[in-house]
Amino acid sequence: MANQDDGSINQKRRHVLAATGSAAALPLAWMSSITPAQAAAGAQSGKKEVGPLTTGTVRTKDGVEIFYKDWGSGTPIVFSHGWPLSSDDWDTQLMFFVQQGFRVVAHDRRGHGRSSQVGTGHDMDHYADDLAAVVNHLDLKGAIHVGHSTGGGEVVRYLARHGQSRAAKAVLIAAVPPLMVKSPSNPGGLPKEVFDGIQKQVATNRAQFYRDLPSGPFYGFNRAGAKPQEGIIQNWWRQGMMGGAKAHYDGVVAFSQTDFTADLKKITLPVLVQHGDDDQIVPYADSGPLSAKLLKNGTLKTYKGYPHGMPTTHADVINADILAFIKG
Repeated sequence: MANQDDGSINQKRRHVLAATGSAAALPLAWMSSITPAQAAAGAQSGKKEVGPLTTGTVRTKDGVEIFYKDWGSGTPIVFSHGWPLSSDDWDTQLMFFVQQGFRVVAHDRRGHGRSSQVGTGHDMDHYADDLAAVVNHLDLKGAIHVGHSTGGGEVVRYLARHGQSRAAKAVLIAAVPPLMVKSPSNPGGLPKEVFDGIQKQVATNRAQFYRDLPSGPFYGFNRAGAKPQEGIIQNWWRQGMMGGAKAHYDGVVAFSQTDFTADLKKITLPVLVQHGDDDQIVPYADSGPLSAKLLKNGTLKTYKGYPHGMPTTHADVINADILAFIKG
């Protein structure tokens, strides 16, 4: 019996050693694929002082726990994510700007990510109030607000509803304003049936829907010549499935039927409007250009051929343009 146990243990040890050897080879193979320029960039970024890295939660007036990340020090940049994702969708931006000496803050919208999966309050007013709760809790002043897609609507409603005293500038990336759904006042919008279909898929089989959307139109991976990136697709699915189905279902109405026209007209601070002209989720012609016209101090920057998820697929360009806007 003892001899059999010893043999079994020795066999397991050999398996562990073999696995360890394979694992050890991975970093070497990975390192060999890095170019000298990439290595130099990594070394340079490693020298930067990024300040404190923290996460936490804030409780809203209606008792919802909102999760947030608060990294670095300096001028604060506050990021509002798109539907149905989480603050994790801003990873590339958070790392870029914290290494540029900014304080970066990003929260999970109510019902999304690590925030409370409540059954109510999934509308733009509550989204804006939750953002205000994070800003006030952290006592942020002179902040730059960056919103992608639904997050762009959240930023616009926040600035119009809570004022601009704590903000300096804003950036709207592939954002839903002024209004997505087709109506007599918005003839270029998408038919309500499109959004009804999204709700049906969220309610009946969101696991598959959250696979199909990033695999296709969200990142433009359905375009000829595009090369789908499995990691990006799986990360989108992961974030979506972290959130609550009820929040996502109600959120479709929030991002599609909210009219931000009056909100946009109230905003006086400088706003950069970034939009790709091949956005298959928030069509370009009925969004970015119209928002820029309604803003008192808006600047439209159009990206030829860029998809809705361009903060991920073209992070280097988007980040650089945001940085230039902040410093300008």
